[in-house]
Amino acid sequence: MKQKIAFTLAILLCSLVSFAQQIQMPQASPSAKIAQKVGLTDVTVDYSRPSTKDRKIFGELVPYGQVWRTGANGATVLSFSTDVIIDGKNIPAGQYALYSIPGKSEWTMILSRNIKLWGAIGYNESEDVIRFSAKPEKLNKKAETFEISFANMTDTGSDLSLKWEKTKIDFRIETEVDPLVMSQIKEYVIDANNADPSLLYSAASYYYTNKKDLNQAFNWINESVEDDPKYWTMHLKAKIEAALGKKTEALESAEEAIDLAEEAGNQDYVGLNERLIKSLK
Repeated sequence: MKQKIAFTLAILLCSLVSFAQQIQMPQASPSAKIAQKVGLTDVTVDYSRPSTKDRKIFGELVPYGQVWRTGANGATVLSFSTDVIIDGKNIPAGQYALYSIPGKSEWTMILSRNIKLWGAIGYNESEDVIRFSAKPEKLNKKAETFEISFANMTDTGSDLSLKWEKTKIDFRIETEVDPLVMSQIKEYVIDANNADPSLLYSAASYYYTNKKDLNQAFNWINESVEDDPKYWTMHLKAKIEAALGKKTEALESAEEAIDLAEEAGNQDYVGLNERLIKSLK
């Protein structure tokens, strides 16, 4: 009996060893993950990257008019840390599978709630969050391996760009930035009556850059430089003064910013202020 048990254990051990000794080989479609801060939103893409390998892709390997996993292996998954806007529709923060229906002159792009499928097997239109159209463009240079990337970045949005073979598809992801920033300014600066120079500078900079209340921006930057003048805060003060038509004050602030920048060894800001002074004369 003991010999039989020992033999059984030996067989089990050999089986476990065989399972552990898997042969590692390169994946035909290696997995990839890209991440990008879009506005104040973290956007990530988890996908697999098939290669052309002398095959005709769209219209053959990937048929027209059929749902495609938009990659290889499991579903391509988009993740948003905050709500985003795609094709004019609000998409709540979360994870979504990216599917598509390729066509010769137009593609249908799909975000699905179901991120667990292997490819498009089991895809159900009832789980769609959004469907929208995108126009394919012809690439001048062949993309041998399927690629997803971010392009045309702005403060509030980015294109998500898909390239494979001679085809490119872009669609826009927009984010709500202003309400988030303004709520922080209200909480940390206005309501708190905060005198922190760095917070005052940030608030003034946002107001100036986004063409909001310049008089309020001027008050904030004045408080900031009175307490802790820096070459970058003095430069912002000069720009706000110039925008308010305070030419003499702007020239004085720019000269002071140059002195502070030279003292800190920052020639970039020396140049910025010299160009500002030239524009005011």
